[in-house]
Amino acid sequence: MLKSIQISPETHLFIRRPMKGYGKVVLFVLIFIGMALPLRNAHASYGIPAPSFTVMVDTTSESGRGVIRGTIRDAEDGSPLEFANVLVEGTNFGTSADENGFYELRNVPPGRYNLRFSFVGYFTRTVYEVQLSRNRDLRINIALEPESTQLGEIIVRPSPFNRTPESPVSKRTISSSEIERAPGGNRDISRVIQSLPGVSTGVGGFRNDILVRGGSPAENTFYLDDIEVPTINHFTTQGASGGPVGLINVDFIREVDFYSSAFPASRGNTLSSVMELQQINGSERFGFTATVGASDLGLTAQGPIGDKADFIVSFRRSYLQYLFELLELPFLPIYNDLQFRIRYRPSARHDFTLIGLGAIDDFTLNTSANKTEQQQYILGFLPVNEQWNYTQGLRYRNIGNGRTTTVVLSRNMLSNRAFKYRNNDDSSPDNLILDYTSTETENKARLENRFDAGSYRLNIGASYEYAIYTSDSFNLTSLPGTDEIRVVDFESELRLHQWGVFAQASSSYFGRRLSLSAGFRMDAANFSAATNNLLDQFSPRFALAWYLTSNLSFNANTGIYYQLPPYTLLGYRNNDGVLVNRDNNVSYIRANHYVAGFEYLARESRIYSVEGFVKQYRDYPFLTEKGISLANLGSDFGVIGNEPATSTSQGRTYGIEFLAQQKLYRNFYGILAYTLFWSEFHDITGTYVPSAWDNRHLISATAGRQFSGGWDIGFRWQLLGRTPFTPYDIERSSRQEVWDVESQGLFDFSRLGEDRLGTFHQLDVRVDKRFFFDRFNITAYLDVQNVYAFEAELQPFLNVRRDDQGRPITAGPDYNPAFRPDRQYYQTYLLDNFSGEVLPTIGIIFEW
Repeated sequence: MLKSIQISPETHLFIRRPMKGYGKVVLFVLIFIGMALPLRNAHASYGIPAPSFTVMVDTTSESGRGVIRGTIRDAEDGSPLEFANVLVEGTNFGTSADENGFYELRNVPPGRYNLRFSFVGYFTRTVYEVQLSRNRDLRINIALEPESTQLGEIIVRPSPFNRTPESPVSKRTISSSEIERAPGGNRDISRVIQSLPGVSTGVGGFRNDILVRGGSPAENTFYLDDIEVPTINHFTTQGASGGPVGLINVDFIREVDFYSSAFPASRGNTLSSVMELQQINGSERFGFTATVGASDLGLTAQGPIGDKADFIVSFRRSYLQYLFELLELPFLPIYNDLQFRIRYRPSARHDFTLIGLGAIDDFTLNTSANKTEQQQYILGFLPVNEQWNYTQGLRYRNIGNGRTTTVVLSRNMLSNRAFKYRNNDDSSPDNLILDYTSTETENKARLENRFDAGSYRLNIGASYEYAIYTSDSFNLTSLPGTDEIRVVDFESELRLHQWGVFAQASSSYFGRRLSLSAGFRMDAANFSAATNNLLDQFSPRFALAWYLTSNLSFNANTGIYYQLPPYTLLGYRNNDGVLVNRDNNVSYIRANHYVAGFEYLARESRIYSVEGFVKQYRDYPFLTEKGISLANLGSDFGVIGNEPATSTSQGRTYGIEFLAQQKLYRNFYGILAYTLFWSEFHDITGTYVPSAWDNRHLISATAGRQFSGGWDIGFRWQLLGRTPFTPYDIERSSRQEVWDVESQGLFDFSRLGEDRLGTFHQLDVRVDKRFFFDRFNITAYLDVQNVYAFEAELQPFLNVRRDDQGRPITAGPDYNPAFRPDRQYYQTYLLDNFSGEVLPTIGIIFEW
């Protein structure tokens, strides 16, 4: 029985000490080392089902309790609100803002609090679950909205759950505390958002593919401080976005806005979701963290740079290869990442933010670990992979007088290489099966201008992008439906210009009882005649929120969204050097969204909502050789889309979501989400069949409680309905000439989604205990994933039987009646595949 191998969570031990004057030297050494790292290359990652242990040393200043400070301003004109009040709920701590809107709370004991902001003539606002640590300063800037006109007995208050007129549906906000305490979240934002309605990932949980409302993992976009980041996972799948290990350091995340529809007009080139991550500012006192663990080494620093700038920076390097080699695993993954942010504010009106994010991921084979059938199977098909990527960007904001102008410049690059030799023997070039090298480079610019025009709030802007895609591909592969072993051998370079414009206007009526938002964007690219006209990608959107009572609202949104197919597909050439998919007139993919639902605010901290949704896909690439829609691919390691296609596939997803959420109130929090949906795409006959993401049922229940004495206990239970899978074409896969180049089972796509796995469910539990002393405090936690050791059923592997020398055994004439007498076959069988380990994480945090 072959177990799916997973990356384990980490156990952290934090030790915090005062930092001396050498902090700035350490900072610049870290940045220099990170920027000078040789950007080498990799591709797939695996791990082991066992806990790891990490020791962290964190340096901060000596003072005892924490400080909370910030500004309170008018949400409409940005003016400071003198004498506005701020209260730490459940304590006697409170203060008022000065003439500049500035407030400061000193000597606040460490803990997790709700902060309540109020002022006469303005709606009260509560910021939930602010985590204050000893010797750490928190800066929280707040904008309060003026009270609206009262109509009868209906008073419409701003949503405490961060709804906006542009996105009154399908938008959820996650705070840093929710990320930190998420049971089973493994400090990975892609896992944390799985508690939201409509969001799932693959069975077994060993990858971070984000599947939203039945869409594929290639339909999502990500922004870090308003800068688009194409890659947020190590060992990413080229042509999609998933991977096994998160790239972003969640300690730096302040807040996450997640959209599953109702995308703002400023966010383009997406079909299923937009994730906007906002990072923290560097602290006003220097801090340093060193990490030594069983899986990686890490360094983290933050602090001020003069009076007007601050920074955060982190670097990690894994050394899993030594542990994996010790355990005789047949693969040796290594990952590295660097993340930094520098913010410079020359004045209250001007703000510059520079970010960087990068990774170097290597994956090699341990060919000496080849004794078992599992080891031999893995070594047979896995290639050696080298991958690296980075994103760097600069954001400038000019804020004042009810207007915000934002300019974003960024550059990102992905390099991916994979190679494979028959029997992993590179002594002869005749053994080469795969040699793939590819790069994707994007240079981007975006201008946004938000301003008020009477009672309307407008956002207008434009974007431009220049991309370069290169590919050097050699591959021996079997061609479906034929007896041919084909040689794919081509080089490709594609230079692509993309441009777009957008505008959106929002306003409220009848004392805020009705809010409306209408907008559009248009995008184009010079790939072909099907993509170079802005009007062909006209993308209108409309949103409505109608308050039936003070607490009950009806909300709706509709829009048309476009996304360019992946560069792997656009840049694919045949062996004659022809851009096949340009000749096939491949175009943008289109998705029509329709969403409507009700939301009930039971109290300021509790919400119930129900939403129905429909997504209609058009012009999706249909892979002509495989005979399936590209929408079914993207949740496995490797590359997708590098093959001939036509823009002829159609699809649809539809369903209903229910959400009940309780923010921290009287020491309790919780969220319950249920989604019932269908996801279908055309097969080769043009008939709708279940897609690879058609789970039907998604359930996530998360709850926790803070107890006296510094105890926190939380759990998450999730259920994923039966996942469709496509059976193997055993006859074709068992042919000797096919197995010699593929070394794994090939799917019979004429039976797309014909079978289903069993229902998957899992319970994760987390317990935290905080100890507070005069000069330091200690936090200990236990996080256990899959508490009751549920064994998830995964699709079995098709393997060959081998002799004592590890060579495949030839099938006799009577081995399988389906085998043709004029061909040579190997004996094959199905190797069971399950995942079900208990994954514990133990952590201790020291602060002084």
